[in-house]
Amino acid sequence: MLEVGDLHVAHGQVEAVRGVSLALAPGQIVSVIGPNGAGKTTLLAAVMGLMPSRGTLRFEGEDLRGLDVEARVERGLCLVPEKRELFGELSVLDNLMLGAFVHRARGNERKRSLQLVYARFPRLAERRKQRANTLSGGERQMLALGRALMSSPRLLMLDEPSLGLAPLMVQEILSIVRGLRDEGVSILLVEQNARAALESSDEGYVLETGEVALSGASRSLASDPRVQATYLGGTTDDD
Repeated sequence: MLEVGDLHVAHGQVEAVRGVSLALAPGQIVSVIGPNGAGKTTLLAAVMGLMPSRGTLRFEGEDLRGLDVEARVERGLCLVPEKRELFGELSVLDNLMLGAFVHRARGNERKRSLQLVYARFPRLAERRKQRANTLSGGERQMLALGRALMSSPRLLMLDEPSLGLAPLMVQEILSIVRGLRDEGVSILLVEQNARAALESSDEGYVLETGEVALSGASRSLASDPRVQATYLGGTTDDD
């Protein structure tokens, strides 16, 4: 579904992503873990078209490089950014409807998407008239996910969905993410919580200083001594 090949992305004179290649098949959750500053958010921004890049970017066989952000959304890509980027003074409902702009000429599609979001997130239905800036952290993350789902994405990219959430809410959000995968939405998951990311994904990549340091099945990465020592709080035989 998604093919990234030899991707290079720079912030000014600093190359934040260097030669990154990854692949995501339909119906998969692929996680990207690594320390702060590794280039994880930059990678997602490049795939979404928010930053210029060099290399291969293909979605369902189509070259993305000539497409702007709106065109990528129309083809089924959607990004939930790390800071969620909600409109705090607007209601829950208004925020959700902003996510449906790709359906702006199709009222029935917007209505159907809204019903599906409310069915998945009943709390959003209960708070639909409430301002977004009055929601709890977990509810704001649900709203950010719900807004993304209003565009009916086939590939959902999530940047740190567990950030700032209590452990129980983290488990709830990741359970929702796995449920989306089971319903056919492919997911590229960037997550600082490496243990939760690897437990929730099928394949994983470890990004360090802008490069892929390790990759493979998530279960194999979780048992790798280097990953355990660096990201999972384990120890190596040399300790």
